[in-house]
Amino acid sequence: MTRSRVAVLKTHPPTVLSDYEKLLKLADVEKALSKSCPTILKDNISWHFPYLSANTTPWQLEGTVKGLQSAGFDDLVSVHNNTVVTDPYRGEKMNKLAPIYKKYGIEERYNFESDEIKWIRYEPKAKMHALHKVYPHGIHIPEYFVGKNIVHLPTVKTHIYTTTTGAMKNAFGGLLNARRHYTHTWIHETLVDLLAIQKEIHSGIFAVMDGTLCGNGPGPRTMIPVEKDYILASADQVAIDAVAAKMMGFDPLSIKYLRLAHEDKLGCADPREIEIVGEDITNVNFGFTVGDNFASLAGDLFWFGPLKSIQKLLFHTPLVYGFVFGSYLYHDYLWWPLKGKSMMRKVRRESKWGDFFDQYGSAKT
Repeated sequence: MTRSRVAVLKTHPPTVLSDYEKLLKLADVEKALSKSCPTILKDNISWHFPYLSANTTPWQLEGTVKGLQSAGFDDLVSVHNNTVVTDPYRGEKMNKLAPIYKKYGIEERYNFESDEIKWIRYEPKAKMHALHKVYPHGIHIPEYFVGKNIVHLPTVKTHIYTTTTGAMKNAFGGLLNARRHYTHTWIHETLVDLLAIQKEIHSGIFAVMDGTLCGNGPGPRTMIPVEKDYILASADQVAIDAVAAKMMGFDPLSIKYLRLAHEDKLGCADPREIEIVGEDITNVNFGFTVGDNFASLAGDLFWFGPLKSIQKLLFHTPLVYGFVFGSYLYHDYLWWPLKGKSMMRKVRRESKWGDFFDQYGSAKT
C-alpha cells in the first residue's frame, strides 16, 4: 500500500516562489488533482488585518499559483468565505492577496454571496459523526464545489479549540454556511465529517501550507509569530496536518480530529507511517503551546463547559449577535491596537519575512 506523502522544504525570500513550485512537484500535485476540472483555491484569511502567521501569505499564494500553472492546471478560481470577525474583501487587500489574483487572471467568488454561489442540500454517503445531529433539517454545501478540485492554503499555527489548525480546518469556512458556529461543541467531529464530504464531492484535494512565520499561542488570530522558514504540501489532508502538528511539538494522534480521521481511514495521522520528502525533520520540535484568550475562556464555558446546556438559547437565537459584537470588539478594538500592531511592527523590523511582506509586489520581488 502506498504511504501518504508530505513534502517539506526550507526556504527564504529570494527563492520562495521557485521553492513552492518544487514543493508541489515533490508532493505529486499532478497525481492528486484532475486537469479536466477547474481548481478552487481556498485561501485562509483568519483575520482581515495583515497579521503574519494567521493568514495565507502572498508568497504562498503566488508560489502555489505558479506551481499549479507550470503543472498544467490553468483553470483556477478563488472562493472566499466570511466569518464574524473577518471581512474577506478587506482581508484579501490588506494581506496582499488581491493583486496576485488580478496578476494571474484568477476569478474570485464569495460563497456568502447568493448571486454567485448557490447552497444545496447534500446527503453524505459516509456515516457522519456530528453534522447530521447539528443540522437535523439537512446539511447544505456550496453547489459550486461539486466536481471541482480544491487546494487549501493554511498556515502552520495553533488553535484554541482544536490545538492545531491547518488543511482540515480550512474546509470549515468553505463548506459550511454562516451557522457553522452551531458545530463548535463538536468541532473535532465536524472537521472529520467535512473531510469525508470533500472526498465525495471533489475531483481532487491538495494542501499547501506556509510555515515561514508560524503562529504560537491562542490561535488562530491572537498568536505570537515565530520565524521557522518551512513550507509543506500534500494530497493527504490528515497527513499534512499531522506532520505540522508534530513539528509544532504535539503528538498528532492525541489531537482528536486527527485521531478520528485516521481511524476512519480518511488519511494518515501517524508520522511513522507517513513518507516525508525534502527536508529531514526527524528532530524538529518548535515547542509550541496553545494557551488561552478571551474567546477561549468564553468557549470553555458555552461550548464545552457548564453553560453548554443553554447554548441553543444563546447561539441559535438573535442573542448570538451579542457574542458576535463582543468577539469583534475584542479582536479589532482591543487586542489588535493594544498588542497586534506592536507585534507586527516587531516582525517587520526583525524578521526577513516581515520585510519581504512590506516589499511584496514591488520591483524587488
